[in-house]
This record gives sequence, structure tokens and C-alpha cells, in this order.
Amino acid sequence: MNEFDIIKQYFTTDSGRKDVVMGPGDDCALLQVPPQTLLAVSTDTLVSGVHFFADMDPVALGHKALAVNLSDLAAMGADPRWVSLALTLPRVDEAWIKGFCAGFFELAEYYNVALVGGDMTRGPLSITVSVKGTLPEGKGLRRSGAKVGDGIYVTGTLGDAALGLKQALGELSVPEPYREFVRNKLEHPHPRILVGQALRDIASSALDISDGLAGDLNHILAASGVRAQLDLESLPLSEAMTASVTQEQAWQLALNGGDDYELCFTVPGVHRGQLETALSHCGVKFTQIGRIGFGEPGLELLNNGKPYSMPLHGWDHFRGAS
Repeated sequence: MNEFDIIKQYFTTDSGRKDVVMGPGDDCALLQVPPQTLLAVSTDTLVSGVHFFADMDPVALGHKALAVNLSDLAAMGADPRWVSLALTLPRVDEAWIKGFCAGFFELAEYYNVALVGGDMTRGPLSITVSVKGTLPEGKGLRRSGAKVGDGIYVTGTLGDAALGLKQALGELSVPEPYREFVRNKLEHPHPRILVGQALRDIASSALDISDGLAGDLNHILAASGVRAQLDLESLPLSEAMTASVTQEQAWQLALNGGDDYELCFTVPGVHRGQLETALSHCGVKFTQIGRIGFGEPGLELLNNGKPYSMPLHGWDHFRGAS
């Protein structure tokens, strides 16, 4: 089976989207962008042995490859529309390809995202996904809008994917009742698309948490030129987390662990009531974990109102955690 046979059999689908004038099969995709909208584009590469285990279930990998990119659209408040996929495979394994496509297209169908093109080649296993979405002009969420007095919020719970990774690596033992939960958190992230859309007129800044809360929040602080105080006791922790590690370890995983793909965002106090109403329709828990204050960009940790010291680091793809 050659490249073109694989593409025709597994990757040529009809999404039914009317804004796809030309999808896979020609030199370029032709897409109809609605008037008075902005185009949001994000691209990520996942490399075997760096971003996922080589023996990861292909269905889960297909889901995650698309989900982590959709999470970037969620952070901008964009509406997902189209996706391109480039696969580098060490060999043709039809069972693996079929599983990957099952996970990928199930999520694509859920969010009405059309695969419009890509590439396939031979080499070490890696996956590059480029998602495209749209949003009304002037409505894009950015990292640079946080202001003094804004509350800092996150969706969901933090650190569970990092806990799942440590379990998989044998670095700690998660109690048996929670092992499936943390594995799913690592392998099946849920992009917060509806939350991002609901925040368009409410949040002053936003991003998705992919490299750890501490590192990612610092991007907002640097872009906005502000300082933040985080209340450690307010960090949302799952039952799996509190049952598996000490409080100090839980805080470390929540602040420094990657792969959460939750949203972190800031909201002015005047919009607090509006926030409650908007997110109540999204079915996602959210928590205020701190506030924006004066000072040089940076992060201050508080434990019961008192300064608290803890190593903070983010993920760097060329140095690892640093």
C-alpha cells in the first residue's frame, strides 16, 4: 500500500462542511472564510519518545494529536473549522493507521472539523497537526490583556496528566481506583472550546495550560507587564491527586506538570457575575486561584496568606523541565 492508497482509504472523508471548496486530493485546500472574521491558526508537532510513548494506543494518540491543537483554538475563543495533518511513519501498519484515524476523526466529527489536507512520509514516528478556526473581528482572547485587580482562574483540576505520566514511568504508584482516571487525563485531554467561546467578552487574557501552570501563566504576566499572586490552597486538585501524593507534591504537579490542556484566564471583577452565568452553560468547573497585582512580571506563591517558596519551572522542548 503506497502513500496515495493510504490517504484515499483512511484520510479522504466528506465532512459535509460547506466552507470547504476543495479538500484533500489537490495541490492546496480551498476554504471559504466568512466575512468580518479573523482566521486563527495553530500548529503542533508530536514526536514519539518526546511527547508520547512509542507504544501508545493509536486510538488515544489520534484523539490527543487533534485535541492538543484544538486547545490552542479554545484559548483564543475561536470556532474550530479545518485541520491539516502530516504523518511520518516508520512503516505502513494498517491496524495502527486505522486506530489512529478512529481517534482523530471521532474528535473531529464532534467539533465539526474537516480534514482538508496534509502530507505523509516515511521516518521516525511524528505527527504534525495544523488547526484553523475563526472568530469575530476584535473578539480574540490574547495573553496581553491582564490588568491589576483581575482574578486569575483555571478550568478543571490541575496536575492529573503529570500524575498519570509518573504512574506510567513507575515513578510513583497511584491507587488502583484512580489509575484509569489519570491515564485518561494524560491520553484523552478535552479541549475547552465552549469555555473559550464563552470568555470572548468576559476574560481580559487567556491561554491553555500545556507546559505547566507556572510556566504558562508567566507568559500572560510577561505579555501583560503585571505580577500575580497565587493561593496554593485554592489550586483545584482531583481526588486522585490527593489520594496519591502529599500536599507539597500535589502543588508541585499542579504548578509544574504539563499536558493539562485546561484554560487559565484573567477576569476583571466587574465581570465576575457574568462569568458565573456564561460558564454555567459549559458544564466545566472553574476556580479562582489568585489575582493580578502591581510589580515586575513574576509569580508569588501564598499559603494561607503567607509567602511560600517552591521551585517553579516550565517545559522547554530542547532542555526538558527547567
